[in-house]
Amino acid sequence: MDSRGALLAIATATAVAIAGCGLGAGPGTSNVTVTVSRAFGSTRVARLNVGRVPGSETVMRLLERHFRISTRYGGGYVESIDGLSGSGSHLDWFYYVNGIEAPQGAATTGVHGGDRIWWDLHDWSASQDTPAVVGSFPEPFVHGIGGKRLPTVLECAGDVSHACQSVSNELTAIGVPVASQGIGTGSGTDSLAVEVGTWRDLRGEIVESLIDQGPGSSGVYAKFAGDTLQLLNPHGDVVTTLGAGAGLIAATSESSSEPTWLITGTDPAGVAAAAAAFTAAALDGHFALAVQGTGRLPVPLQAST
Repeated sequence: MDSRGALLAIATATAVAIAGCGLGAGPGTSNVTVTVSRAFGSTRVARLNVGRVPGSETVMRLLERHFRISTRYGGGYVESIDGLSGSGSHLDWFYYVNGIEAPQGAATTGVHGGDRIWWDLHDWSASQDTPAVVGSFPEPFVHGIGGKRLPTVLECAGDVSHACQSVSNELTAIGVPVASQGIGTGSGTDSLAVEVGTWRDLRGEIVESLIDQGPGSSGVYAKFAGDTLQLLNPHGDVVTTLGAGAGLIAATSESSSEPTWLITGTDPAGVAAAAAAFTAAALDGHFALAVQGTGRLPVPLQAST
């Protein structure tokens, strides 16, 4: 068993033990979305809108109600969904709730009203974890994490005021109050941060240093090199390099902290292009999104891109 398998076995054993205690009865919830996809969202298998969810529902039970699944490690870890299975060569199912990789097994993760639950089967050879993805927008800003809505802090660089206003307008339009401040001020704990600026503006921040280290640290399959934006494939190889006017929308986090979203680019034009793509329609189903002008490239790049 590889290191990921060993960790999963330990986590699942704990999850099953907790599940045996029961989560208690509850009134139920509503308006939950379940998405199933392959290859970092590049192929959608199914999407269901569940109007009513029973009380004390878990992510695992919800999946079982609507799909044919098989499990391993005592029933807490999904091996296949509707016949699509992982393998022993770095291909497994991962799930995200409101765009955040779940910290525990699906058997013990409760379902809350408005949750967007996303299962994706992908290659993890370059990164065992993707802490956060952008493809469930407007989550986690609207319904938060674990049923708790968090305040949103918008950090903006001085040379991209128009792009920053565009991002602020979009958040306001979806009913998210925004507190604005300068880059590097810090968003504090228990809040969601959105940073808007060129990579030169943002570089030096903690989350940005993770992206510099590659997908193994950040889960983001893109890196900046000088005045260029490098786009990677699922194996972490650079396959495309974008120059002037390139932008990136991505999310990641440090350790167990709340995710930070980045609206950034090689220059102010790239940041403006990224800000223009900061919409639910543009981000839907993507782990991260690179832009250049009106062109949009979901990352990691797939073989057919």
